[in-house]
Amino acid sequence: MAAAAGPIGFIGLGMMGLPMARSLIARSFRVLGCDTSEAARAAVAEGAPEGAATFAATPAAVAAGAEVVVLMLPNSRVIASVMEGEGGLLAALRPGMLVIDMSSSEPGETRRLAALAAERGAMMADAPVSGSVAKAKTGTLAIMVGGDDATFARAEPVLKGMGEAIIRTGTVGSAHAMKALNNYVYAAGLLATAEALRMGEALGLDLGILTDVMNASSGRNIATETKSRQEIISGRYAGGFQLGLMRKDLDTAGSIAAETGFPAAMLALCCERWAEAVAALGPKVDNTEIHRFIGSNTSKG
Repeated sequence: MAAAAGPIGFIGLGMMGLPMARSLIARSFRVLGCDTSEAARAAVAEGAPEGAATFAATPAAVAAGAEVVVLMLPNSRVIASVMEGEGGLLAALRPGMLVIDMSSSEPGETRRLAALAAERGAMMADAPVSGSVAKAKTGTLAIMVGGDDATFARAEPVLKGMGEAIIRTGTVGSAHAMKALNNYVYAAGLLATAEALRMGEALGLDLGILTDVMNASSGRNIATETKSRQEIISGRYAGGFQLGLMRKDLDTAGSIAAETGFPAAMLALCCERWAEAVAALGPKVDNTEIHRFIGSNTSKG
């Protein structure tokens, strides 16, 4: 892939952002990174060609040195701080610049910030990802993209440096909405799978065969296919997605229910159950540990 004319600004070099930035470098892009972690900055630069990885102290300094800026941050609160806080990105935007929010953000906040960017003549796309750290490392993420035709055309070459399947979802904010709703369905399926395995265990069933039955029948879902035998029955609990991030995505789906006024009763129950698991196990454990949680005394009563 041909390199861009200038560096790609990249703010947020965490668990997913780091391999995504390195994927861009592997595809001949230059990266102008920004992160509070010295270790993360060093990891981006390690093994990179000379001049391929440089760093800026503030989001505003990233805007000064790049025409396209990627955000990969924990949540909408952090995004707002990076955009609007002291030394923030928003005030430094110039006409024609593009901001790509690849975080899992709240759609309403995305639309608000996109409107503020437009007031400065800049474009904003939301482009959340689906896939594990392993897919980020290989540049094979699935990426949903919200934005008009001009915004998408500008973002697409950069996104192809990090992802394999690029799916347009509609106007800005639509990708964040679809990501949250998709992850709600995944969370519900994982919870149901874990409960089914616990009930099967109590009956003395062969859980491997139960998994085969679900995968050959109407109960099949991504959790039965990729988590049941691999992570839960094995006791490995290392699927690569944190429990706290699962709860965050459910909270985002809840914000959509609140915004639309839709009485999503199943979503409310799911949010409650995952919140209980985070309170019991902490946010950093793997989300497949929902199975361990529902089998423990902490989930009873």
